[in-house]
Amino acid sequence: MPPRPFRLGRSRTGLGLFATQPIKKRVRIAEYKGPLLDVKAAEKAETRGNRYLFEVNSRWTIDGKGRSNIARYFNHSCNPNSDSSIQGKRVFVYTLRAIKPGEELTYNYGIDYLKNVIGKSNCKCLRCSKRRAKRARELRAAKKLNGNGAGKKLNGNGHAPKKTARKRRRADA
Repeated sequence: MPPRPFRLGRSRTGLGLFATQPIKKRVRIAEYKGPLLDVKAAEKAETRGNRYLFEVNSRWTIDGKGRSNIARYFNHSCNPNSDSSIQGKRVFVYTLRAIKPGEELTYNYGIDYLKNVIGKSNCKCLRCSKRRAKRARELRAAKKLNGNGAGKKLNGNGHAPKKTARKRRRADA
């Protein structure tokens, strides 16, 4: 296998890495490289807008902003095909499953990054995009059923409240 079974290219979220040939499961594909920063330096870099900080442990963070750090181009996905592994003060990216040529290489950045940097509703991974599209279709269908929403209220799920069947009392009973 050549040293780089992937290429840098344009993705839905900016730049990303794409497989150029099949990559087997559990293969190390990259190392997240850069200078090690202590807590104070990492906080300072974060306040300056550095988005390429990888926290190794509670004391050390890797500053991966350099363009020679190819691992900085792995994009986030809620349904990733790769994962990061911390070994000492080094971080490696391994495949979780077999990857086909043309497929984007992604890993999950973690819930903190998703909440604080990306925003849960702004995630552009394929899984979240499909989920949002499905929700939008359901909302459009609900509005269409309700006569374009004229006078009909929708519940928190975007659907009209369910009508409950009421039993009528018989006058002769």
